[in-house]
Amino acid sequence: MPTNFTVVPVKDNTREAKDGNEDEDVDDNNMLKEEEEDTTGDGVPKENSPFINNTENDKGSSYDGTNMALFEEEMDSNPMVSSLLNKLANYTNLTQGAHEHEEADDDEGSKKKAVKSPQMGTFMGVYLPCLQNILGVILFLRLTWIVGTAGILESLVIKVLLCFVNCWLNNTFLIKIIAAVFFSAAGGSYYMISRSLGPEFGGAVGLCFYLGTTFAGSMYILGTIEILLTYIVPKAAIFVATRKEDEVDALLNNMRVYGSCCLAMMAVVVFVGVKYVNKLALVFLACVILSILAIYAGVIKTIFEPPDFPVCMLGNRTLQNHNFDKCLKTEVIDNITVTTKLWTLFCEGPELNATCNEYFTNNNVTVVQGIPGLTSGVISDNMWSEYGPLDMLVENKKLPSFGGSDPAKDIYMPYVVNDIMTFFTLLVGIYFPSVTGIMAGSNRSGDLRDAQKSIPIGTILAIATTSVIYISCVVLFGACIEGVLLRDKFGDSVKGNLVIGTLSWPSPWVIVIGSFFSCCGAGLQSLTGAPRLLQAIARDGIVPFLQVFGHGKANGEPTWALLLTAGICEIGILIASLDSVAPILSMFFLMCYLFVNLACAVQTLLRTPNWRPRFKYYHWALSFLGMSLCLALMFISSWYYAIVAMVIAGCIYKYIEYRGAEKEWGDGIRGLSLNAARYALIRLEDAPPHTKNWRPQLLVLLNLDSDQGVKHPRLLSFCTQLKAGKGLTIVGNVIEGTYLTKETEAKKAEQNIKASMSAERTKGFCHVVVSSNLRDGVSHLIQSAGLGGMKHNTVLMAWPGTWKQSNDPQSWRNFTVRCYTRTAALLVAKNVDSFPTNQDRLGEGTIDVWWVVHDGGMLMLLPFLLRQHKVWRKCKMRIFTVAQLDDNSIQMKKDLQMFLYHLRLNAEVEVVEMHDNDISAFTYEKTLVMEQRSQMLKQMHLSRTEREREAQLIHDRNTASHATLNDKADTGPERVHMTWTKDKLFTERNRNRECNANMAVRDLFNMKPNQSNVRRMHTAIKLNEVVVNKSQGAHLVLLNMPGPPKNRGGDENYMEFLEVLLEGLNRVLLVRGGGREVITIYS
Repeated sequence: MPTNFTVVPVKDNTREAKDGNEDEDVDDNNMLKEEEEDTTGDGVPKENSPFINNTENDKGSSYDGTNMALFEEEMDSNPMVSSLLNKLANYTNLTQGAHEHEEADDDEGSKKKAVKSPQMGTFMGVYLPCLQNILGVILFLRLTWIVGTAGILESLVIKVLLCFVNCWLNNTFLIKIIAAVFFSAAGGSYYMISRSLGPEFGGAVGLCFYLGTTFAGSMYILGTIEILLTYIVPKAAIFVATRKEDEVDALLNNMRVYGSCCLAMMAVVVFVGVKYVNKLALVFLACVILSILAIYAGVIKTIFEPPDFPVCMLGNRTLQNHNFDKCLKTEVIDNITVTTKLWTLFCEGPELNATCNEYFTNNNVTVVQGIPGLTSGVISDNMWSEYGPLDMLVENKKLPSFGGSDPAKDIYMPYVVNDIMTFFTLLVGIYFPSVTGIMAGSNRSGDLRDAQKSIPIGTILAIATTSVIYISCVVLFGACIEGVLLRDKFGDSVKGNLVIGTLSWPSPWVIVIGSFFSCCGAGLQSLTGAPRLLQAIARDGIVPFLQVFGHGKANGEPTWALLLTAGICEIGILIASLDSVAPILSMFFLMCYLFVNLACAVQTLLRTPNWRPRFKYYHWALSFLGMSLCLALMFISSWYYAIVAMVIAGCIYKYIEYRGAEKEWGDGIRGLSLNAARYALIRLEDAPPHTKNWRPQLLVLLNLDSDQGVKHPRLLSFCTQLKAGKGLTIVGNVIEGTYLTKETEAKKAEQNIKASMSAERTKGFCHVVVSSNLRDGVSHLIQSAGLGGMKHNTVLMAWPGTWKQSNDPQSWRNFTVRCYTRTAALLVAKNVDSFPTNQDRLGEGTIDVWWVVHDGGMLMLLPFLLRQHKVWRKCKMRIFTVAQLDDNSIQMKKDLQMFLYHLRLNAEVEVVEMHDNDISAFTYEKTLVMEQRSQMLKQMHLSRTEREREAQLIHDRNTASHATLNDKADTGPERVHMTWTKDKLFTERNRNRECNANMAVRDLFNMKPNQSNVRRMHTAIKLNEVVVNKSQGAHLVLLNMPGPPKNRGGDENYMEFLEVLLEGLNRVLLVRGGGREVITIYS
């Protein structure tokens, strides 16, 4: 290679000395830069660094001194350490779309706006968002019902279990570890998982996390509408039930209508500008904090003055207090006993003698204080669970109750009943969304000033705060509120008030309004975060059909992703039940947390060099424990939802694996595969495979054209059909030249081969060797291909069909060189371009095996393997063997049939008799023509080495003649001067050649064929006649391949023998065994 010199100016007076060579140096430098523009020193394409912002200006300023001239040529690809550190210090991870289009420059469209670095700290960026997401709809709408149904003890178990598993174990440790390892790139938990577990797992879990966030938006919107229609403006309901049994359906329909309208309005707000959502977030958070303070204030007030919220009881049953004012059957007005509105609900009329419900008649009406207070001792009654089926009456077991109950009629009475069947695992699934907000901080990693510090601290503080709030609320609710009121989900027994609102101070409206805005804010946050998560997945390019959702408005806002998110969110709205939507999003979040644990465990076990967490108090067993508990919680909450979530994740995984774009993120799964492969290779080194496990491990030798394109792609198709994706396949090629000059061609050839392998669905590896000559290259390829125990045992190549038409003897010498391999079996396919493709389906036909000599059983095994593929499945197998004069043909057939029976192979058997006939004149003639042709090729095609040797010999003789004549002239009196001119030299050489050529022609006509070649030709002709007669119509003919001659001088005759043997046959596979048995009768 030409050496590129660079002249470095040291002093000003050296400028003149440089001018003379400046142009040449500049040209060489430009050429070198063009070659290295897209590659590094080893020819590998450059990878965009997440730390270095590579720009043209950076390249220009990478080198500006003279004291580092030794490294000047490396500056383009390897910057100075000072430059690297400077770029690391100025690195920004600001997410796209952070600036609204309203703030864009009006007139300076071509000028770039100064990019603001992330400024959010721990409190505003992590702590408050986590607090807002955790303290939401479940706390205000369902926590009192969960406490009343599960009891204080089991509620604490649920809270502690979920808090420990999903907050502390899953995320406190892991977020701290991951935040300390990953360089706080935008993308949050999706970025963490995908870069740890690879694109397949990352895409599957990322989409599950996206679906969970989207359904969380549905849950918050449903909570907003439930508060609106149940507690704020009940009269706004569009669907009104005329019968009690229709109340549930009417509520669900109202939720669907109002929920869809609310979703549309929230989507418009998010579309108009995210900055409005961020500005309202603090207002919504303030409402949440005020609501929680009002709850604690109300609890303290119950010690001195409990609020007056009476609950009307009929016997031990709780009544809905919507249509009556007084909890009385009758009352005395002006000394007259009259019935109340409650009477009319259970009797056929207002008269005292009207027919009434039997249970109403037998039981008295009593009033129970709904909020007895903290010191009332009601905590002991609320310790235990009260699970029950659908439509179970909410009862107080301590109150007396007399018979007369008719379950068929009770459902029409104004009793408070269970709207769903309740059990422990259901409550776990409903309660779980309250702990999913802990990822809010990590999802904002791109907006944080110091994510590695803020995410762990802010998340731990938020978890600690909310854990104290939830645990204290569970205890305080059970200690202050009557059990029947706790189990009244919608507050029907207290005139439709929010149950948690009855405990607050100064007014229940504080909680109602606070919870309403809390749900609104959480819904807006979900509709803001979910589209960005989908956009990040789409822009990664791992799921092709999602790429359209990576586009958005000019400022990067995910418009199309927002539309899809709103559509999926509408599905949750149409479900209309908060209790049904909550388990769905629980499954998706649990799936995400499960893989977060797996990511950390895999990276720790593999001891990945880049896995260097600062948090030292961590062990991989914690991650496996968290992963196991997540999986258990999925099936505890809802086994059918768990299966659906896992099926969805599995389908996404397989889709990305099959159709997705290839990404190399240095993930743990690749490291796990590497360790598993290393372990397996070491185990394979112990001993060679047993005959029962033997299968052809192929080395496919491909031929390429001048443009490095694959000449015979059908050879790859045949390899796929033979292998069916099992075992090892190495596709190789040899390029003549030196690696330094042929590097580009080698890479192009490798790319073309891989493209052909992908098109023909050939699973394997590609190996391109550059060698000074083809002979050595093939030898090196056969010796070095594979690794350890995973080495090829069979070589597959195509028959050179045009070897006779070529004047270059290398066309057949290259083939014969490959035939001399002794360590592996050899398969040669003739007319490979006529072989079927993977899409073809061969009809009824045969695969004919001509078993002439024993080769270890490959001729038996190969047809069996081919027939496993759908291309050859309908073909039948026929085996022909050759009997000599002394053989018993009948016994041979019986023995062969028995042998095939023990091998469990179904095939027709036929023994062909070939007697020692006299050698025909045609055989002599064909042998003679073959030998004459070989002799002519030897004479006509002198190699370059022989020509150079002849020229050197003539030159040496000329020099010697000059020396002899000079010596004679000096010693003798008579001087003779003779000069060899150039013309005389060529004339003399041509005269000698003509004489030699004439003698060679006379020898050709006087040649007699070699008897050994005659016998070989006789065998080839006779065997060819038999094979053509029996198998000309077969789909494929398998035939023993004769070994190459031990004397390398007979290579051209060897090619002629094979050509005669294969004449008249279409698809032929020549087979030569590798010297070991490959098939056995034992299973």
